[in-house]
Amino acid sequence: MKRHLLSTRLWHWINAFSVIVLFMSGLNISNAHRYLYWGQWGFAPEQAWLAVPKFPGWMTIPGHYSLADARDWHVFMVWPFALGLLFMWASMLLSRHFWRDLRTSPKEWRATAIWHDVVQHLQLNFDHEGSKYNFLQKLAYGAVLGVLLPGMVITGLAISPGFEPAAPWLVDSLGGRQSARSIHFLFAWGTCGFFIIHIVLVLISGPIRQIRDMITGGRL
Repeated sequence: MKRHLLSTRLWHWINAFSVIVLFMSGLNISNAHRYLYWGQWGFAPEQAWLAVPKFPGWMTIPGHYSLADARDWHVFMVWPFALGLLFMWASMLLSRHFWRDLRTSPKEWRATAIWHDVVQHLQLNFDHEGSKYNFLQKLAYGAVLGVLLPGMVITGLAISPGFEPAAPWLVDSLGGRQSARSIHFLFAWGTCGFFIIHIVLVLISGPIRQIRDMITGGRL
């Protein structure tokens, strides 16, 4: 039996590429106006809750400041990102991957069980019997797949030029266009944080085997 289904492997690599391009082009877009606000309006620095640093060219797509080109990259890559996420959720539900491997049970939420997983992670022991993932992994994947990635699609729609007249209820439900922009920023950096931790853990726990299994499927 394969450790990773073909659908999971395809989505993993497409999503990784899409997220990287979206994040780097998003940093270029952020350079156009480096202040974040809450509510419907905001422009002056004194109204901002956060002043975002200017990101250097090596972190952005394109490598020089161009709001138009960055938006083109962003819009182009959002389609494989959003459609891939929809495909992944459909696949996880139909194959019961979500219910079998990612759904948490009440006993896993006990303080002693959570602390045990924390200790095991700190000791770099990632083995877990009886389940494909332990509680912390389920929690992280659930937060990314169920909150951060869908949240970026929703908030991205809310801040897209021209979308508000078509669905003002979405913008209002997020607290205003500037609030949606701030949430989009936070979700993007939350995904980046997960990305970094994920790569570090892969490097610690055996990168050759992990990457090979995500390409070939591996064996349980």
